[in-house]
Formats: sequence, structure tokens, C-alpha cells
Amino acid sequence: MLTPKIIGVEALEDYKIKINYETGEIKLFDVLPYISGAWYEELNNDSYFKTVHIILNGNGIEWEHGQDIAPHELYDMSISAE
Repeated sequence: MLTPKIIGVEALEDYKIKINYETGEIKLFDVLPYISGAWYEELNNDSYFKTVHIILNGNGIEWEHGQDIAPHELYDMSISAE
């Protein structure tokens, strides 16, 4: 199954992001386990963490300096917010 397109993303407290999918699903993804090492350490800065945005016509998300998480991982490892 293809991962549905992302139509909205919002940074929340405690390193979580809310993701809205074209299917109407709303999911929560915990970014905290990913915030380690040089590539992701910038996400520890709250104002930077909030720069998360949608890329590639809804096919993923990223932060200003290119940090990203695979779209299938976002979908499969998140929990329903409904």
C-alpha cells in the first residue's frame, strides 16, 4: 500500500508532530527517539523544531536544514489522534 499524502503537519509539545493525511486520518508521531546524533540534534531547539513543513507535494516532511523522516515510517509508527 502506498502511504497517503500529507496535507498538514504541526509541531506539538514534547517532540511530537500531528500529521493530517488526505484520507482524513490524523496521526501523532513521536520524534524524540530520532533526536540523537549530529544530524538530528538541531531538533532539540524548540523554535527550530516548529519549522517542520510538508515537502514534495505531500510525500513527506522536513525541517529547514533538511532533516526528515521517511514517509512510510511516519505513517506506520504514528498513533491515531482521533
